[in-house]
Amino acid sequence: MAFSAALFTPSSTACVYRPAPLFGSRLQSSPRLPPLISRPLRFTPVSSSLASSSVPSPVLQESPSPSKTGKWQWKFGGNSVNVYYEEHEGESTANAKNILLIPTISDVSTVEEWRMVAKDIVAREGDVRCRATIVDWPGLGYSDRPSLDYNADIMENFLVQFINSADGPLANSGELVIFGGGHAATIALRAAGKGSINPASIAAVAPTWAGPLPIVFGRGSDMESRYGLLRGTLRAPAVGWMMYNVIVSNEKSIESQYRSHVYANPDNVTPSIVESRYALTKQKGARYVPAAFLTGLLDPVKSREEFLQLFAELEGKIPILVVSTAGAPKRSKAEMVALKGAKGISKFVEVPGALLPQEEFPLTVADELYKFLQEQYGPKN
Repeated sequence: MAFSAALFTPSSTACVYRPAPLFGSRLQSSPRLPPLISRPLRFTPVSSSLASSSVPSPVLQESPSPSKTGKWQWKFGGNSVNVYYEEHEGESTANAKNILLIPTISDVSTVEEWRMVAKDIVAREGDVRCRATIVDWPGLGYSDRPSLDYNADIMENFLVQFINSADGPLANSGELVIFGGGHAATIALRAAGKGSINPASIAAVAPTWAGPLPIVFGRGSDMESRYGLLRGTLRAPAVGWMMYNVIVSNEKSIESQYRSHVYANPDNVTPSIVESRYALTKQKGARYVPAAFLTGLLDPVKSREEFLQLFAELEGKIPILVVSTAGAPKRSKAEMVALKGAKGISKFVEVPGALLPQEEFPLTVADELYKFLQEQYGPKN
C-alpha cells in the first residue's frame, strides 16, 4: 500500500522526515493475544461516497471472533518464525471454496482488517459456500518480528511457503482463491506469474506497488542513498526506536494518517482503532518491516509498466478482480485506475474507501468479492 510520505527534502544533505506514521501490523516472540471479542458487534452507519445506488456499509467497531487461531512455523535463513493465522467458517463447510485473505503491508498491518469481510462471506448461504484463512505477514500483526533484512523477495518466499507447505493450514485445501490488499495483492500476483503458487483466482483490493517515499520522491540514485540512510537508522539499536517513536509510533501520527488517506471518511477513525493500531507499533521488533516498507524495499515492482505486466502475464490463466477505491490518494489512485481495462483484468469495480476499504467498508467489499466468487464458481446459466 502506498502511503503519503511526510517531508523528505531531496535538496538537503540529510533526510528529514516529519512525524507521520505509515500504515502497517502486530506480535512478539512470546505474544499475548488480546481476548477474542465475545460481546455483540457494534456498527456505525456510513454513507457511500459513490453513486446513490451503492449500498451503505458499516465501519466495524469490534472485530468478530475467528473460528480457530493457530501458528505456523516459517523456516527462513536459519530462522524459525511463528506466523499467526486464523480461520473463519460458516455453519456448512461441505464443498466450501477456500479463500486466503492477506493483509495490506504497512506499519499496522493486521488480520483484523479482513475479519469482518471473512465473517460476512463465510456466513452467506448463496450458491458458493466458503471457508476463509487470514494470515499475518512475518514481522507484522500477531506474527514474530525477527530482525531480518526484509524485502519483497523475502515476503514472496513466505507467501509461497505458507500456501504450498505440506504441514501448513492450507494443505489439502484444494483450489485456493486469494484476496489481497495493497502490496499483498501485488506480491501474490508476482508469485502466481512465476508459477510459484497456483491460485484459482485473485482479487486485488486497492492494489499498490510503491512504498511511501518512492511513490512521492522516486528512485533516483541520490534518493536511494537517502532511503538507505533512513532505513539503517530505523533499524539501529536505541536511536532506531527513538526515530520510530517520532515518525511512526505515536497516536497523533497514526490518527493523522488514518484521517488523511488510510480511511476516506475521517469520522470513521475512532479512538479504539487508533489505540489498537498504536499497540501494534509497540511490539518487540516492530520497526524492522516498516523500515523496509517506507523506503521501498518491499515494492514488488519498480514501475507502472512492470505493475501492469504482472496482470498481463496472467491473461487467460486465472480470473482477476481489481477493487479500486473512490477516495484513494492521488498517486495510489492513478495506479489503480491504470488497471481499468488493462490486459489480464477480468473485472474492475470501484467501492467507497481509500487505502483500507476492507476495514472501513467491509460489507461493501465483501459484497463485491462474493459477487466475483458467484460469477466464477456459481452455477452457470
